[in-house]
Amino acid sequence: MDISVVIPLYNEAESLPELEQWIGRVMSANGFSYEIIFVDDGSTDNSWEVIKRLRQNNPSVKGVSFRRNYGKSPALNTGFRRAKGDVVITMDADLQDSPDEIPELYRMITEDGYDLVSGYKQKRYDPLSKTIPTKLFNATARKVSGIKNLHDFNCGLKAYRHKVIEHIEVYGDMHRYIPYLAKLAGFNRIGEKVVHHQARKYGKTKFGLDRFVNGYLDLATLWFTGRFGAKPMHFFGLLGSLMFVLGFIAVAVVGAIKLWNMNHGNSYILVTDSPYFYLALVMMLLGSQLFLAGFVGELVVRNSPGRNDYEIDEELNIE
Repeated sequence: MDISVVIPLYNEAESLPELEQWIGRVMSANGFSYEIIFVDDGSTDNSWEVIKRLRQNNPSVKGVSFRRNYGKSPALNTGFRRAKGDVVITMDADLQDSPDEIPELYRMITEDGYDLVSGYKQKRYDPLSKTIPTKLFNATARKVSGIKNLHDFNCGLKAYRHKVIEHIEVYGDMHRYIPYLAKLAGFNRIGEKVVHHQARKYGKTKFGLDRFVNGYLDLATLWFTGRFGAKPMHFFGLLGSLMFVLGFIAVAVVGAIKLWNMNHGNSYILVTDSPYFYLALVMMLLGSQLFLAGFVGELVVRNSPGRNDYEIDEELNIE
């Protein structure tokens, strides 16, 4: 099969028939064999009934319905596990992503050799309250992830080589950072394509401003696990040791100042009367706790059953 189109959705019953027909026209015009996997993320309207009707008229339509709303990342991950196409395309169900982009995305994967191609909605039909935070969010994501050529990490329209979706797991709200997940899994051929963005035709957006706060927290999580997940002592141990040494030096300085004043007949205060003494003690205690946290983290990693699971791209057996 050439293409799997994975479409997560929540309360998008009105747009589904038009989207399915549009995808079908594009696939037929280009001679692609395909499947459409609708993942209904616990919709409260009649989205699932619409999907079942579409399935009756088009055997290429497949569907999964969640019992309740879990979020976009679980929906995508569920669709990925069921996709069979050589190239997997993801898009939103609100008709803001154009299926006309599919042939070029497919070509960039199959001919240009990209592992992942992310859409870039250069001209957006969104209010400033959404576009300005998005620009700041994407600038931060580029800096942290090191993927300098992407302008829109959160664009729902993406194309993947099938091998990519086999080696990444999308959970929580990590759908915003799928290119970063792919990079951490060893897929570095990541490209971008400017895509057409359409104004929403039906319903209303399902995302609020809280996604930006959650997005930065998720980015911090990915950065930490990607860099120190297999070696937590390198982070906690270094930071803890630094804090402990600085605290110890501060205590020594406080004590040395008192001894110097005593020997020279100057007035002095007790070490325990100095606020710097207690600040130094706090630093030493925090340093010790961070060091122990790193040590416990190392024990957890060393006893993990997957500690030696590495992503192997190719192998030549030598006998």
